[in-house]
Amino acid sequence: MSTNDTHDAAGHEIDGHTGVSTTGHVWDGIKELNNPLPRWWLWTFYITIVWAIGYAFAYPSIPLLNGATTGFLGWHSRTAVVESMDDLQVSRGALMQKLANTPLDQIESQPELLAFARAAGSAAFANNCAPCHGSGAQGSPGYPNLNANRWLWGGKLDQIYQTIAHGARSGDDKGHQGEMPAFGKTGLLTAPQIEQVSNYVRSLSGLKTESPAEVTAGAKVFADNCAPCHGANGKGNISMGSANLTTKVWLYGSDLTTIENGVNNGHGGVMPYWEGRLDPTTIKALAVYVHTLGGGQ
Repeated sequence: MSTNDTHDAAGHEIDGHTGVSTTGHVWDGIKELNNPLPRWWLWTFYITIVWAIGYAFAYPSIPLLNGATTGFLGWHSRTAVVESMDDLQVSRGALMQKLANTPLDQIESQPELLAFARAAGSAAFANNCAPCHGSGAQGSPGYPNLNANRWLWGGKLDQIYQTIAHGARSGDDKGHQGEMPAFGKTGLLTAPQIEQVSNYVRSLSGLKTESPAEVTAGAKVFADNCAPCHGANGKGNISMGSANLTTKVWLYGSDLTTIENGVNNGHGGVMPYWEGRLDPTTIKALAVYVHTLGGGQ
């Protein structure tokens, strides 16, 4: 504060630099200037207070012991969601009915119905399948990449529908049941044999192996133990859900350690069945969506 400060009628000092009186509040020698808020700002603030009070009485907002006030407008978010869903069902009802009545193998030949089925299937996939297969259906270790056009249980429309409806090892008797034995844990193969056959499996898809001798020995182990399911050439068997080992698409990983762990401990992932959880039309839409994702067979 300069030495030429004066005082107003209320006795407050007037700052000599700005000509504004002070409020009398001082912090660490710093005096507060009495600059009132702009009138437009004050009126805006008062309006927001009135608006908030009105909103609190118009809509559900004030908590009570056993719930909350309902608001004099009678609006509720649950009611709004139900009404929106009802409107959605009405708007797409005709196409849903057409999708339900159209044979599965005829949907993709009808552009409008195909687009609708893909849209409905995409929404159902995001809500039910993406937690395992990923939002883009790219999969992860133990969960198939549905874009890769590699199908354990078949990639035809009816096969995909069967897999979605009844799952794999899910407890549904109509679902896929096959699983890979734990050759090491059960004593069917020794540790050296597991290493040999794992090297042979890597060689089937052109991956680097430890030595030609390991591959040769592994071929014998494979023929004796693995060929009944994976086939003599390692191309798999859809009816059993056994993987095609000659591709570069790996469900659990292609490194030697991962393959050895699989041979030793076996594999038997579970896919839930969706029949009874999703309606048949939604399952049909899902089958079409998945079929078009990976260039289904």
